[in-house]
Amino acid sequence: MQRLSLINIIVLFFFVVMLNTNISLAQGWQSEIVHYDDNGKLVYVKDIEGNRIPDFSFVGYKNGNDTIPYVPVVKTISPISGDNTSHINSAILELAAIPLNSAGIRGALLLEPGIYEVKNIIYIQFDGIILRGSGDGSDPSANTIIYATSTSQKHVIRAGGGSESKWSNQTAGSKTNIVSDSVLVGENEFEVEDVSSYKVGDNIIIYHPCTEEWLKSIDYGGTHPTESGAEPGIDIPWTVDEQPLIFNRFITAIDGNKITIDVPVYNHLIRSLSQSYIYKFTRTGIRTNIGIENLRVDIKTKNLTTDEDHAEDAINIIQAEDCWVRNCTALHFTVSGFKTATATRITIENCKALDPVSEITGGNRYNFNTYTASQQILFKDCSATNGRHHYVSNGMSWTSGVVFYNCTSSGAYTSSEGHRRWSMGFLWDNHTELDGPRAGVNPRLLGLYNRGHYGTSHGWSIANSVAWNCDVKNGELIVQKPPTAQNYGIGCTGKKIAGSGEATFNEPAGYIEGSNTPGLNPQSLYMAQLADRQNAVVSVDQKTDGLAGPNDFRVYNNYPNPFNPSTNLLFDLPKMSKVNVTVVDILGNKIFTIKNLNGHIGFNTVLWNGEDNNAMPVNSGVYIYMIETDFGIKCGKMLLLK
Repeated sequence: MQRLSLINIIVLFFFVVMLNTNISLAQGWQSEIVHYDDNGKLVYVKDIEGNRIPDFSFVGYKNGNDTIPYVPVVKTISPISGDNTSHINSAILELAAIPLNSAGIRGALLLEPGIYEVKNIIYIQFDGIILRGSGDGSDPSANTIIYATSTSQKHVIRAGGGSESKWSNQTAGSKTNIVSDSVLVGENEFEVEDVSSYKVGDNIIIYHPCTEEWLKSIDYGGTHPTESGAEPGIDIPWTVDEQPLIFNRFITAIDGNKITIDVPVYNHLIRSLSQSYIYKFTRTGIRTNIGIENLRVDIKTKNLTTDEDHAEDAINIIQAEDCWVRNCTALHFTVSGFKTATATRITIENCKALDPVSEITGGNRYNFNTYTASQQILFKDCSATNGRHHYVSNGMSWTSGVVFYNCTSSGAYTSSEGHRRWSMGFLWDNHTELDGPRAGVNPRLLGLYNRGHYGTSHGWSIANSVAWNCDVKNGELIVQKPPTAQNYGIGCTGKKIAGSGEATFNEPAGYIEGSNTPGLNPQSLYMAQLADRQNAVVSVDQKTDGLAGPNDFRVYNNYPNPFNPSTNLLFDLPKMSKVNVTVVDILGNKIFTIKNLNGHIGFNTVLWNGEDNNAMPVNSGVYIYMIETDFGIKCGKMLLLK
């Protein structure tokens, strides 16, 4: 093994000491309701109704506990003249015949550079298949372009089982009532009448019926049916059974009749208002470990303004779990660039939904669209242009637990927002409007508020959701408080950040703190919660990351730590950069290296599986990792225990 020089070892340990020093610098500011304690752990403060900011860190592939795998290519194809739909679908069917490996993977289908005209839907309906292009740029000599030319196809790519079932399939005899008087937002334990049908690992659905008592407690949805603009007989209060609250969860522990679930609930479950119950989900039709990577979806249109005679959605994830889309671009769709439905634990990262073509009206131009029954969805480092609702909760009370992290918006005609009927537990984290608002349109660019009789009685569109360290430039951020719940705007920047009196429908202001005040600590709530859940000690870098300079980058504590056999190395980049990763032992022996990785803007992860460069497992002990980028070198310390 190669031994590092003495001076490199000294420099290395200097960085390690600095990284792991657990001190709190008296700079920046922290929220009064979620902040670090003296031990570097997050503290949450409830209000008098029991409302609190929930933990959003469970979003994405495998609840954020595993890194998205790199899957080897098992088949490669090139474009053919004419319609490529059958050409691609036939290749996918070939991969479907390959047995799943122990990780639930079959392999990747590589589409070589070129233009693949398609006149029908590309289906990825089998577990463990990755559709990988050669790049998502506009040059077909180096990138893969799926070009949809039919006027009749609804989607271009559809991944998953394909049914918007909303997890309704129950295992016979498994239904049992929750007997806890209350399960508050952010909690993950409750007692049930009969636990005999359940075991650890079961996939369950928590069902909170939409009762008269619950509707009364939330003002029947707050639809403002008597105010100016409401259409009689259509814009009406919500009715019994219309909006049940649904949570898709897994059991992690059972103690007597008490069940612990993997992800907290994002709304109060109050037994006196509605008798909630659980049932075991049959998982019928769910597909897993499907990936779409490194390709461009373009859609042929008659013009680039108002034509609607073309595909509605570029990439749809329907009836799926633990799937991902990354490094993809979608253009000229009518409705959505990226859409999820009956989907859980999905990561969509470093994707662009650009320049939709349609009438600028209701139902169109929802660039990143969480539709009905979307939960634990992570959108990371994404970009949207020239849509209406760029990053939107459009799935009503079946949809919750969604994070938009480090995403940008340009040319929006209206707001990214909670859109309709009690979506829950959304986080816009470091969301940035690059321009706007457009002249002559509503200046609202981000909204956690009541939509009253808008649409089809949208009413209270979102609850228990957060805008954290967001920048709406010269636009407005509206944050209002729903009855029995809360919404939050913390550390945000904009021309106007308000609630009461500023929206179309007058409701109480939500919790608004630190507006137009720089230095919010932590800079990212999602990243802080993920590190906190993984028991990572908060470093100086993390505690002051809101003050970092434009050419700085951050290295976070690896997780898990201690680990066996693998761990994730975490870092943030201010710009794209080549990345070298080196692992050495405490004597300075170089154990493992990866060179010339393509690091992207924002959060990056590298998986180390505890092996050396010869694929041999290493011994237990302390190891040091170095992350080398265009912006410098930073290091961390980790412990392998076997």
